[in-house]
Amino acid sequence: METQSSIPFLLRISSIHVGILRSDFLYDHSMRITFMGYINGRMRGNVRIIFLCVVSVNFGVGRAAMVMFRREFGIVVMMDILEVACLILVTGAAGYIGSHTCVSLLEAGFDIVAIDNFANSKPEALSRVQEITGKTFSIHSVDMLDAKALDAVFAEENMEAVIHFAGLKAVGESVAQPLRYYENNLVSTINLCKSMKKHHVNKIVFSSSATVYGAQEQVPLREDMPIAPVNPYGQTKAMIEQILRDIAVADDQFGAALLRYFNPVGAHGSGRIGEDPQGIPNNLVPYVAQVAVGKRAELTVHGGDYDTPDGTGIRDYIHVMDLAEGHVKALSWVLNHTGAEAFNLGTGKGSSVLEVVHAFEQASGVRIPYHIGPRRPGDAARSFADPSKAQQVLGWRATKTLDDMCADTWKWQKQNPNGYGE
Repeated sequence: METQSSIPFLLRISSIHVGILRSDFLYDHSMRITFMGYINGRMRGNVRIIFLCVVSVNFGVGRAAMVMFRREFGIVVMMDILEVACLILVTGAAGYIGSHTCVSLLEAGFDIVAIDNFANSKPEALSRVQEITGKTFSIHSVDMLDAKALDAVFAEENMEAVIHFAGLKAVGESVAQPLRYYENNLVSTINLCKSMKKHHVNKIVFSSSATVYGAQEQVPLREDMPIAPVNPYGQTKAMIEQILRDIAVADDQFGAALLRYFNPVGAHGSGRIGEDPQGIPNNLVPYVAQVAVGKRAELTVHGGDYDTPDGTGIRDYIHVMDLAEGHVKALSWVLNHTGAEAFNLGTGKGSSVLEVVHAFEQASGVRIPYHIGPRRPGDAARSFADPSKAQQVLGWRATKTLDDMCADTWKWQKQNPNGYGE
């Protein structure tokens, strides 16, 4: 069934400009768009061309195939077939998950625009993304709390969609500094949504978190369970999810994929990019890696008396490259759908703290000294995903094992004992 829309539309292909003569055009659920427009540019050397045509655009994974037609003597004749890469804005692009997702996007055929304020990340991460992929892209040093600077990026670039990673993410810090977290994470997202609306960008993949579920004991965790975040960081994720759901209700062209991922670990297989925590790591695997490389003396295991096989907490660890692929799948889905949908990204099975420690010892050949400390308030004994919705709807499944995660983390840590450096 076809629907009419009046969304402004402009494609730039090298020096060729495709414009619309009528503001309404037709599209269907395969995202084939047809409109009466014109071609204005240079083709075949320096010959300038201007002609009226019917333009049909088919959006696919990473690329949009554009077929141009011209009427001659009342007969529609195919003139040319061009391809244009979909341009995606990635916020927080230099961060741990953002940088790995940039690699996956570029390898899938998307073009990207990267923005980051580099408060908790390094420009070197994006330089290495370009090195890994052999592709260049625009990088903007922008604080998303600065609405004018953010809007200038939208005015300069011509994005089709956004993947939104930017935000503060330390649970403990959020408890100590709640206002900072609410201001940074919420205001920056509202600024982003305002710029998206102003510039007619209506597709977004949001980096949410399993923290929205809170400390629920029932496992596996499913998207239809009630959310109950127990810290300000988790609250900001839940509130942003609701903001995007409300926008989708108000705008029937808006599409949002809300990705609730569990415990990202690992690094790119090249060892060139990985997790580079600032100060003392908040997460288990980077802390273990720093113990293995000699930066930390030993690991404190928080709780050894849980009702689990070895007494330590069980979590769903997912390789960051599986997670990055999940964002590519979610982007492909959201480009073809409207409304807001949440998806768990996890393996569907858990590993205990001691299982992770022993797997890392196997991968590194280094013994990891540890001691058992008290439980942390609010920690659940078990937390792992039911990823079946992502498998069925997005066609995504985690494929890498805990051994893969530890091996890739160790490769990154050995090659980069001080992360990206100063």
